[in-house]
Amino acid sequence: MIWLHVKKFAVVLIGALLNAIGMNLFLIPANVYTSGFAGLAQLTSKLVGDYTPYEISTGILLFILNIPVAILGWKRVGKSFTFYSFLSVVLMSFFLEIIPIQALSSDILLNAVFGGVIAAVGIGLTLKWGASTGGLDIIALVLSHLKDRPIGIYIFTLNAVIILTAGYVYGWEQALYTLVTLYATTRVIDSIHTRHQKLTAMIITSKGEEMKKAIHAKLVRGITTVPAKGAFSKEDKDMLIIVITRYELFDLSRIIKKVDPKAFTNIVQTTEVLGLFRKDIG
Repeated sequence: MIWLHVKKFAVVLIGALLNAIGMNLFLIPANVYTSGFAGLAQLTSKLVGDYTPYEISTGILLFILNIPVAILGWKRVGKSFTFYSFLSVVLMSFFLEIIPIQALSSDILLNAVFGGVIAAVGIGLTLKWGASTGGLDIIALVLSHLKDRPIGIYIFTLNAVIILTAGYVYGWEQALYTLVTLYATTRVIDSIHTRHQKLTAMIITSKGEEMKKAIHAKLVRGITTVPAKGAFSKEDKDMLIIVITRYELFDLSRIIKKVDPKAFTNIVQTTEVLGLFRKDIG
């Protein structure tokens, strides 16, 4: 268990470092903006520096913006998930402060693409190990906990505000390159982890009862069991069907490997859930 937390910390550390590198060496020097709270902090820092006599760094703003979100997540989402997510924010803020803002290329397209890809690798690794980069991810879980609402509209709205503000103040070319960054980020995250908020796992196993107990011990999720039989082996098995959030995929994968390494699992996107869906997460 201790070794797992050490590995998780290392992944969160690497993810935060990659995020900061993508921003300080590519996006910020080119005035191209990333998505979510990081993009909001980046744009706010730029506006404050350009239009007021004061200056506040992106790292400090990112940290401040995430404090109320972390408190909300701690109360409504779960302590372990929120702890590692806020740890990611703290580390990213730290790296944003110590890594110098320096352009490696004068080509704005290269900055937009490479900045988005490098940051996305950091985000994808963090998500894959059962944490997040804070901000909208925690808000998404809180909203899902209160009501089964699609988070996509909130992400779209915040990113639209960032893009339109950047375009209006600094020129529409910057806004268009920001769209390139958002596209590259989405594609890379999807290839490493998944951008889908809800997933359905279909687990075919010969250890159905053990698997159910192990899943229920970790995740507060309903499970549907369907009798199954191997077409070739003729062996009787169980198919467990469970709907999870993308943040629980890491825990579910570990449970399956521990209980039945030979289990066949199919993970598919879930567009909508009708009926009872427990939102609690540990």
